Amino acid sequence: MFKSFAVFKKETEYALRGLVYIQIQNLKERRPGVTEIAQEIEAPYFFTAKIFQRLVKQGFVRSVKGKGGGFFLDPAKKELPLKEIIIAIEGDELFIGCGFGLKHCDENNPCPLHSQYGLIRDEINKLVTGETIQSLAQTTLTKTLALGYRENLDTRVES
Repeated sequence: MFKSFAVFKKETEYALRGLVYIQIQNLKERRPGVTEIAQEIEAPYFFTAKIFQRLVKQGFVRSVKGKGGGFFLDPAKKELPLKEIIIAIEGDELFIGCGFGLKHCDENNPCPLHSQYGLIRDEINKLVTGETIQSLAQTTLTKTLALGYRENLDTRVES
């Protein structure tokens, strides 16, 4: 079976998928709870709860408790760049670090992967700088893309 190469930590993957799911549900005027989010993105419940508690504290998402409660993106913030979320969770090592894991790798003291990894790092940086949670939600809606492995994930917004 093919196993994909993961660029991000699981926490980041779940955060990104969950935030896109929240945005889609917000467009439907719904605020999903952590149980629903975890099920729809196929992530462990307690891990998802921990991730979203952290994202609330960092101001990336808001939540309301009780009836009609759940998670929502602040409508005053028009765009939420992926790079901001990634740096908040993982730090900036992905964008400045050595692909070989060396602490002192640069143009004057390059590792064996320096030039090749630099190209990949630059492309990842461009990708996550140019995409937002909102743009990914729109793409998911217009192309009916999946956020997890569930076949019955209905992301369409009623017109």
